[in-house]
Amino acid sequence: MAQTRVLLIDAAPGPLLDRELARLLDHGLSPTLNLRRVPTAERPAARAAWDGRVAFTDFDAFDERELITATVASGLGHDAVKSRSGPPLRAAFLAAATDPALAHPLRVIGRAGAGTDHVDLSAATAHGITVTHTPGSNATGVAEFALAQLLTLNRRLASHNRASHQGSWPPSVTPVAELSELTLGIVGLGLIGRTLASKAAALGMTVHGIGRDGDLRELLTVSQVISLHLPLTARTHHLIGEAELALLPPGAILLNTARGGIVDERALADALSEPQHPLAAAAVDTFEHEHAAFASPLFGLPNALLTPHVAGMTRTAMTTAALRCADHLAALLAGRAEGIPTVN
Repeated sequence: MAQTRVLLIDAAPGPLLDRELARLLDHGLSPTLNLRRVPTAERPAARAAWDGRVAFTDFDAFDERELITATVASGLGHDAVKSRSGPPLRAAFLAAATDPALAHPLRVIGRAGAGTDHVDLSAATAHGITVTHTPGSNATGVAEFALAQLLTLNRRLASHNRASHQGSWPPSVTPVAELSELTLGIVGLGLIGRTLASKAAALGMTVHGIGRDGDLRELLTVSQVISLHLPLTARTHHLIGEAELALLPPGAILLNTARGGIVDERALADALSEPQHPLAAAAVDTFEHEHAAFASPLFGLPNALLTPHVAGMTRTAMTTAALRCADHLAALLAGRAEGIPTVN
């Protein structure tokens, strides 16, 4: 029987690439590595190290036509695909990848991370594709990052850094609140939200949190800091908009390390641009339009701390996600679904 084929749309970075490929091979799987997502300088070494054991391809995963072509190449197809950065896997791709004429029609999608909003889950279910992910693998990393965002904004580190690089020494500095003076409102009490709550409480913050059925309006009115930790769904899309931002107490800070679509970025930009608005600053790590389509009305606002979706990129988190995802793929492809997290 031909080996089960797995397409790595984007492999783990750096030295972790070797561990991920070795894990898949140890499971008896046949990986195809997309070199486009491997740094150019590292590609010759990857080819030399894995030639003969791993197949290679090179395509832009965010171009649906290229993604389809690479997945169904030579009429072989792939039994599973794995992604890390979340390129859109929509209905057209899923239909092409599950063509019964393929030697290896798609059966499983694996995400090395928690979010699966990049997958058309209804279409995946309709085509008999199981979608798995690695919830909690980046909980500590994201919680630490949210605290870093908060400290950076609350202590005005970015503006102090800019002024200091320009040789400017202020005649006086307006004092700011210590963390113990602030109330943190956490929207979403999954593993990341709970981890952040524990860390923030240890630093002396008052912490309140709500799950999906909690009173968001009440939380917004009593929290000087709001941190979002929800999946992006039809229900949570633009959960935070103009009306919600207006409920915040004066001087409030918003942190988003969840998904960009949860916040109406236009409303957020307008609030940050209005000197009298109660929202003083925001830190955003996730955007409605990312990667090659990266664009946001938040660009250029001095009170918006923007980062390129890196909150969960710690060595521990990425190792855990990559290896756990490989294990999940192997189990599902072998028909061992018990204990494997799936979302459809």
